[in-house]
Amino acid sequence: MKHCFYNETVGFFYNNSRKELTMHWRTKDVLVVALGLTVSVIVLLTNLLVITAIIINRRFHYPIYYLLGNLAAADLFAGIAYMFLMFHTGPRTAGLSLKTWFIRQSLLDTSLTASVVNLLAIAVERHQTVFAMQLHSKMSNQRVMILIFCIWVTALLLGLIPSYGWHCLCALEKCSSMAPLYSRSYLTFWAISNLVIFLIMVVVYTHIFIYVKRKMTRMSKHTSFHPRYKETMISLVKTVTIILSAFVICWTPGQVVLLLDGLGCKSCNVLAVEKYVLLLAEINSLINAIVYSYRDNEMRSTFRRILCFVCYRNSKYTPTVVKLNTTDRGTLSQNGHFTVDSSI
Repeated sequence: MKHCFYNETVGFFYNNSRKELTMHWRTKDVLVVALGLTVSVIVLLTNLLVITAIIINRRFHYPIYYLLGNLAAADLFAGIAYMFLMFHTGPRTAGLSLKTWFIRQSLLDTSLTASVVNLLAIAVERHQTVFAMQLHSKMSNQRVMILIFCIWVTALLLGLIPSYGWHCLCALEKCSSMAPLYSRSYLTFWAISNLVIFLIMVVVYTHIFIYVKRKMTRMSKHTSFHPRYKETMISLVKTVTIILSAFVICWTPGQVVLLLDGLGCKSCNVLAVEKYVLLLAEINSLINAIVYSYRDNEMRSTFRRILCFVCYRNSKYTPTVVKLNTTDRGTLSQNGHFTVDSSI
């Protein structure tokens, strides 16, 4: 019968994994916390801005923007989780109960998983709309809500699994170095799952990229194509390039480090880069808001209205403006061409 260590302290497991547990604040710890809190605050503000813009602007009430809003919500949650980590790290780690430590890690795992799965959902949605030559996906609101629900269920399951059994409290020899209460097999599973999602995303966006390039080549031989269409296609190529580059740079290092730790690599000094790769992954939550939102002209305009609320507090949308917006949108939908927002 296995002996479990449910009554031991966090320090006991850190010592078992040979992970340093400081009892006083060092300069490095202060800098990491200060930088982490700064990034968290920026992530919270930027993604809150995105969510607000989607809520108040009826032109964003389409499947892609619902997914974008859910991505912002996941990144907002990631900012909260990372902020919680910053308030429970360094010398404070030694004083955590096992329950609090698991909550700290589960928040991070859930938020980061939700963000990654959202990115995949957006990639698939963009693939469908681009190849179908549609302005927006024909997915119903009900299906979008079901998809969003499934995203969060998946994220919660992956985030809570270690707390409810997939840990090493009853098998100390299986404890990881980076997360001393987690089983190495869980880290391996989580890292491989995310890397598979990365690969799928790369394939999807590469397919979009190749299609757009070929489409532009064919279009360049004709002089009668719609100029707005070419402009949007170019914007799409740029957006795809930025998305892939940011995603690979921010996420791949962390997943590789987790995988090495999960596989029990003894010669890999994963602890030396642990905090930095986690911060890099968190920065992607900020980049998401910029890439998926700032490159949309209508979104930028909504941002300005929100940020300048005091200046515009006495001005409201008039029926004429709403009618004009509706007419413009209908015209763009009928002529079959993408508008700028399709470059998301």
